[in-house]
Order: sequence, then C-alpha cells, then structure tokens
Amino acid sequence: MSPERTYRWLMEAAAPEIGDGSFDAHVCASILALALAQAREDNVGLAATSGLDADALLALGERLFPGVADGLAALAGAAPAPSTEEDSARDLLLMYGNGDYAFLHPLATMIARRCQEPHHLWQDLGLRNRGELSELMTRHFTRLKLKNSADMKWKKFIYRMVCASEGFSLCPAPVCSDCDDFASCFGSEEGISRLAHFFEQRA
Repeated sequence: MSPERTYRWLMEAAAPEIGDGSFDAHVCASILALALAQAREDNVGLAATSGLDADALLALGERLFPGVADGLAALAGAAPAPSTEEDSARDLLLMYGNGDYAFLHPLATMIARRCQEPHHLWQDLGLRNRGELSELMTRHFTRLKLKNSADMKWKKFIYRMVCASEGFSLCPAPVCSDCDDFASCFGSEEGISRLAHFFEQRA
C-alpha cells in the first residue's frame, strides 16, 4: 500500500466525531502513512519507524481511526528500544505538552522517533508544510512553541533544549547571533512534502 493509500485508508476510517477534516487525525495519518512506507522499505514493522508498539497503535487507532484500529496494530512488528536521545526528546515534549495525556503520549513518541530521520521535521512527519508543524506545536506543545520565539528549526530546537536540560551546550557559540553556522538553525525549511503527490490531488 502506498503512503497515499495508507493516508486515505486511515482518514476514511476516522471516528465520526472527529471527521475527515480533523487536524489531529490528519497529523497522525500523515505520520503513520510515511512511517509505514519507510517500514516496508526497511523490511521492519511499523513500531520501528513510528515508535509505537502494537498496544499503543491499537489505542491510538481506537481513538482516531476506530474502523481500522486492529489492522493498524497488526502492522506493528517488533518494537525496538528507543535510544537515549529519543527518550530525552519524548520526555521534553511531554514536559511541555498540554491536553489529554492519552493522546499526547503517543503523539510525542511518534515525533521523537521521527526526529531521528534526516529531513526537516515537518517533512519527516509527512506534513504538507512547516506551517502545519507550527500549528501542531501551538496546539499540543504550547509552552515549547512559546520558548521557540526566534523560530529555530524544530529538530535543532528540541535537541538544544534536551542538551540544556542535561547540563551541556550543543553549540560552541555563546549566543546564536555569534554562530558561524546561523543558517543551519534558522534558515528556511524549503522543500516538498514527502506525501506531496497525494496532498496535491486532494487540494
């Protein structure tokens, strides 16, 4: 199943009270669609690329996509242990998260796992653009969004916060304005969505 078809499969199964236009359903369907495509490329289960084991996928499915919750959980496969970096990123997100913990925990777990990928975070979450990531952070991690007042790239910012909480600096420069590589943290995040083809069809 292509990422586009996976996204459609999930959104068509969204809970009636959520509806096809739900932002949270869209975000999670985007993450899972891209994570599943990567899992198939790497010959691993969805747990390896989403960070959610079968029980967590089932619970998230029952909340957002009840029509396919069992099928989603069946895709999990083995759940590898998260790295220390990943655990720290998830814990940071949860520390600054707001809203229902039952939803916030799997969301933070998926974001932390997708932070391990090499593209801009909005791309590795399968979102349409960086604006959707900003909306996601405003909605569910409001205090963290407020801390990122200079609009640093989100992966850079998350790991900078993790490093600061553990007592060491990620960068040699005392302040960002003195850094020789300022653009790597604050430059534009241009690019196309990794699910762009399907989103163009829905526009």
